[in-house]
Amino acid sequence: MFNFENSLTFAPENKRYKNDMQTILGANGQIADELAKELHRNYTSEIRLVGRNPKKVNDTDQLFVANLLDAQATDKAVAGSEIAYLTVGLPMNSQMWVEQFPIMMKNVIEACKKHKTKLVFFDNTYMYDKTSEPQTEESPFVPIGQKSTVRAKMATMLLDEMKSGNIEAVICRAPEFYGTGKTQSITNTLIFDSIKQSKKLKVPINDNTKRTLIFTPDASRAMALIGNTPSAYNQTWHLPCDDSRPTYKEFINLASNIYQKEFSYSVVKMWQFKLGSLFNKQAKELQELLPRYKYDNIFISDKFKNQFPDFKFTTYREGITNILNEQKQ
Repeated sequence: MFNFENSLTFAPENKRYKNDMQTILGANGQIADELAKELHRNYTSEIRLVGRNPKKVNDTDQLFVANLLDAQATDKAVAGSEIAYLTVGLPMNSQMWVEQFPIMMKNVIEACKKHKTKLVFFDNTYMYDKTSEPQTEESPFVPIGQKSTVRAKMATMLLDEMKSGNIEAVICRAPEFYGTGKTQSITNTLIFDSIKQSKKLKVPINDNTKRTLIFTPDASRAMALIGNTPSAYNQTWHLPCDDSRPTYKEFINLASNIYQKEFSYSVVKMWQFKLGSLFNKQAKELQELLPRYKYDNIFISDKFKNQFPDFKFTTYREGITNILNEQKQ
């Protein structure tokens, strides 16, 4: 992966309030909502939320209806923005990803180039090798499967434009989420949704491999900080996580301690997911992602922590406590 950091200098975390337009492309997902709150708290009151049916997060938000598959609509959505954040998500549907994500990326890149808008791309780790090898910003792309391949394609499109000097952009990469609100992830679905519904918890593939999870509000706060730090651009950043990396067994034991209730769980093996995929489309879509649960997931966010030492990330105990408090409401 391209790395421009050696020629850059960094300032410590410096929150400042200004009135330049910052636009969120793909509004009203959990990451986008938390991002809108953080931008309004610490950076600007001029926030544009773009989506097919955007809804206000802050009273002063500006709503802009647009489909990012439409180049002209995307151009208009970006126009006048100092910074655009690409946080758009799609349902877990491989065909939809292959057909739509690259078009959206191309349209957003072209709009940002035209309007001299900085681009902050919120990315995931699907393209990394599914092994126990530690993942850093320099880890090579080893995509296997349609979803991994399309995510690698999107990131490479932007990296090529960055390397050519055609755009001022940054990639913010996060591992699997867990968290409050509308957080969607395998962990939230199999563990916290099951707790809320008084169902037996399930663990994918292996309960003894180390996991790195990011608390969703942390991802958004870190992305806002990077987007508003000029020296952070033209490189990739791993967003900050708690490095204690519990296994699912340890994670559920911690949840039991916090909830003060003993949770039992079962491990769903690969053959069970494969059998389920014959009858359930969602289980079929998960097949590509499941191999990563066979191995330790060592996502390294030291680069961010070293450059922004004042940023407080959420520990697993704090994160699970926040989820519990929300479920009590």
